[in-house]
Amino acid sequence: MDSPALGHLARPGARIAVRVTPRASRARLALEGETLRAWVTVPPEDGKANAAVQALLAKALGVAKSRLVLVRGQTARDKVFEIT
Repeated sequence: MDSPALGHLARPGARIAVRVTPRASRARLALEGETLRAWVTVPPEDGKANAAVQALLAKALGVAKSRLVLVRGQTARDKVFEIT
C-alpha cells in the first residue's frame, strides 16, 4: 500500500502519530495495524527527513505542507504532527 487514504484525518487540531524510517529505497506511507509508517529516502540530517515526512503526509491528507506542524519527535523516529 503506497498511499493510504488519509483524507478523513484532515481536520483542524487533529494529531497524527507517524513512525519514520529514513534512507529507504523509496518514499511511501503505509498503515500497519493502527500505526502509520513513513519511509523517506533522505537521511535524518538537518531536518531533511522531517521535511520529507511532512511533504509525504500533506500529500496523503490533501492539505498544504504549511498546515502540518511537527509538535513532537524532532529528532526521534516517532513523530506527532498537528493539522492547523
